[in-house]
Order: sequence, then C-alpha cells, then structure tokens
Amino acid sequence: MNELYYPDWLIRRILRETDTIAMVGLSANWNRPSYFAMKYLQEKGYRVIPVNPRAAGSEILGELAYASLQDIPEKIDMVDIFRRSEQVGPIVEEAIAVKAPVVWMQLGVRNDEAAAAAEAAGVTVIMDRCPKIEYGRLSGELGWSGINTRVITSRRSKRIRAA
Repeated sequence: MNELYYPDWLIRRILRETDTIAMVGLSANWNRPSYFAMKYLQEKGYRVIPVNPRAAGSEILGELAYASLQDIPEKIDMVDIFRRSEQVGPIVEEAIAVKAPVVWMQLGVRNDEAAAAAEAAGVTVIMDRCPKIEYGRLSGELGWSGINTRVITSRRSKRIRAA
C-alpha cells in the first residue's frame, strides 16, 4: 500500500466548501468517537446528518437519523465514513449514486479499491483522516494545546469557514 498524502490546500478547500455532512456509522452513544466528531463539526457550523440503520427515525444531537444515504432528502456535500475498511465499498457506491462530491474515510479506514471507483466517478476521496482533527489542525486549535500541527506560519490563524 502506498503512503497517503493529502495537501493542506485540498483539505482546507474541502472543509471550506462543505456545508452538509452525512456521517455513516454515527453512534447515538455519547462516548463514541463519531458522536464527538459530530458535535464538534456542528459547533463549527456544519450540518451533520446521522446515517445509521439502527438509529433511523430517531434524533441524534438534534438531527434526524437515516438508514441510508439514499434516504436523505437533501444535497450532501461530504460522506464521512465511520465503518470498517472492508465495509466501505457499498457505502462508496451509494455516495456515488447520490452524487456526493467528497467521500472521507475516518482514521484507520482505508479501501483503495473503493477509492479508485469513487475517483473514477469524479468524487474527491480522503482516507485515514478525521475532519474534526484536520479542522482543528488547520485552524490552529490543536496548536493551542502544544500539539505539533506541521503548519508553520507567522500569519494569524484564519477561520476555515464561517461558523
């Protein structure tokens, strides 16, 4: 497997142009990473729509949960996947079918075959990254706690997007 590299400009552009995120595999359990990610992204101004068949019809953090991407009645800007790598293929096929411009696979999630299919359909793919972490890194928030963000600048931190 090749090492994954995504330039900061690409991640920053995705985060700036995204308004609505469909989070596949989102848990209603408050102590799961997906729940924290949803809450953080909502606080940054994103609309995050839960996709979880077991939670379909219920609300998670004020948003109605859906069983599948095709059930969501509005435009999706990003599909954020919190599922195992081997389960990604059908989710990516569904993302292509609903014309989502970005598929983002969470930390530890990588499926090169699904990524190739998505890219062939014109979808931008990010694998093995977390939009919550990338937002914090690129906005300078992670640096506040002393974490090396690999972003060196003398400029004042800019908001990635208006909240």
